[in-house]
Amino acid sequence: MNVVDSSGWLEYFADSANADFFAPAIEDLAKLVIPSISLFEVFKRIALQHGEQQGRYCMAIMQRGQVVTLDAHLALSAAELSIQHKLPMADSSILATARSVDATLWTQDEDFAGIAGVKYIPKPSRR
Repeated sequence: MNVVDSSGWLEYFADSANADFFAPAIEDLAKLVIPSISLFEVFKRIALQHGEQQGRYCMAIMQRGQVVTLDAHLALSAAELSIQHKLPMADSSILATARSVDATLWTQDEDFAGIAGVKYIPKPSRR
């Protein structure tokens, strides 16, 4: 199973430098799990930058995977992970979702570097 964090989705949709790193996880729909918080983060960024219609188009693509909502159990797991790894709420929710389904978390978010079960690639430097 695979979870791609919001930065990975944005990289993929923009076809940016690390898009190829995230493509195998995103395109393997049978193993793709989407944390509901990722829908929020990705829609907001794309809608602000490219308009609501483009945001909804990207949501349709994301929802081809299995969407997992943040329930009470995941919220508590996320809080524990937030404390343990000093992660912000969204990041800890995404990690908790990945762990709840025994998935690999794919990211370019430096906050996840070195955490077990995470495939991390550094963000390309922007000039």
